[in-house]
Amino acid sequence: MTGLIYGLSALGLSVIFGVVRIVNFAHGEIMVVGMFGTLVLFRQFGVDPLLAMPFIAIILFGFGYLLQDWVIRRVAHLADHMQFLLMAAVAVMLIAVCLMVFKGDAQGVRVRYALDSFAIGSLIVDKVKVYAGVAALITSGALFAFFRYTDSGKAIRACGDNYVGALVVGLNVRRMFALTFGIGCACLGAAGAIMLLLIDVHPYLGPAYTLLAFTIVIVGGMGSLPGALLGGVLIGTSEALAGIILQPSLKTAFSFGLLILVLLFRPQGLLGRASR
Repeated sequence: MTGLIYGLSALGLSVIFGVVRIVNFAHGEIMVVGMFGTLVLFRQFGVDPLLAMPFIAIILFGFGYLLQDWVIRRVAHLADHMQFLLMAAVAVMLIAVCLMVFKGDAQGVRVRYALDSFAIGSLIVDKVKVYAGVAALITSGALFAFFRYTDSGKAIRACGDNYVGALVVGLNVRRMFALTFGIGCACLGAAGAIMLLLIDVHPYLGPAYTLLAFTIVIVGGMGSLPGALLGGVLIGTSEALAGIILQPSLKTAFSFGLLILVLLFRPQGLLGRASR
């Protein structure tokens, strides 16, 4: 169940890289902003994180759209390392803002069904994790449907597949790139809202989830949306098995062990396309 949420967050990174061709080093920090936004809605208005999810996704969509259109687009012609530094600067700024507004303490929510569970034979499953996993799966399915069946989704895929061809047929590539970055950030907002059900949030949580997202998309295949979801499930499952079979402190080692195996035997990722 947790792996599905990992996969949803990694979808945001994969979407942005697959189309805009920029590595979002502020990935985890944007997700943390979504978590803090959900925390505010819960404390001030009593909105359940699952109900707050679409509102947070819309807000971060707008943030991502403007960030791409006003800032990132202006440095797209620069060398890759300059783009990386820009996104790292955005990440540092987001951490500073979260520290200024929410301080450095870990904070969380307590929903009314936090201690409830489903009994399936001898198996006991937390309701919170079931609801979180289902919400992540539905959101991921909606994203896949958008890219497959809508005109905007097909136009975005066309821009990612052939930039020059998209310009030739008259697509507004600038708008498509901004829309793509907005969708990637919306995925992070949705994932952050769901993740707040499972863990507490603090401003320094971002880098860990940025690194986790990179691990997931490399395992699944850079630029592959099904690969990102599959990678998230595999990483979540490996962490759970490590906690059960050995000890919880080894779950990160299992995740990176899986990454090493994939890089050794299938460098393009499980569902990625080999470079020619």
